[in-house]
Amino acid sequence: MRTAGAVVWADKKLHRAFGGRVSLVALAGLPSLRLTTTGRKSGQPRSTNLLYFPHGDDIVLTASNWGRPNDPAWALNLRANQKAEVELKGRPSGVVARELHGEEYDAMWRELLEFWPGYRMEQREAGRPLPVFVLTPVAG
Repeated sequence: MRTAGAVVWADKKLHRAFGGRVSLVALAGLPSLRLTTTGRKSGQPRSTNLLYFPHGDDIVLTASNWGRPNDPAWALNLRANQKAEVELKGRPSGVVARELHGEEYDAMWRELLEFWPGYRMEQREAGRPLPVFVLTPVAG
């Protein structure tokens, strides 16, 4: 968690240098994407590279914020505007986000912990439930 700033910085540099086809998460053998949301206050596009869980045709994101106590800005932005864009291997596509709650959250949380057990540590460090979003591709 202490190296989060350096990882984010390096990942942005890799994204820029390789046109979105390379990221630190991908180099570690995990799926990564670039999420672009609309800033809830500024109205401007805001992009960040994230680990994601492929779930059928959908994409699942966990708002761990590296174990910090607050939800990441991208999660707050998705709550304000569910339309976003994801870029996978340099290819952008539109998505609509939905935050999970209740039994649906619990079931997905179990799947997420099987996929990436580190979420348990991040949740413990954050001292909060980690929000989970399902992103569904927009047809067309």
